[in-house]
Amino acid sequence: MEITIGERIFELRKDAGLSQIKLAKAIGVTQKAIDFWEKGINEPKASYIIKIAKYFNVSCDFLLGVDD
Repeated sequence: MEITIGERIFELRKDAGLSQIKLAKAIGVTQKAIDFWEKGINEPKASYIIKIAKYFNVSCDFLLGVDD
C-alpha cells in the first residue's frame, strides 16, 4: 500500500516534534486543515504542498509519493 500525502505530513510533523497547531500557523492554515489532511479526509492544494515541502526541506515529489 502506498503512503498517502497525509501520512507523510503526519510523519514529518511528528519527527519534527510539532503540534498540528504549530505547523498550521507556520504554513497559514487552520489546525483542522492539518487534521483533515493527516486523516485523509481531504488533501492540501498545490500552494500548501509547496509550503509544507519548503518548511520540512523535502521535495513536493516526496510529499506526493513520487520519490522516497
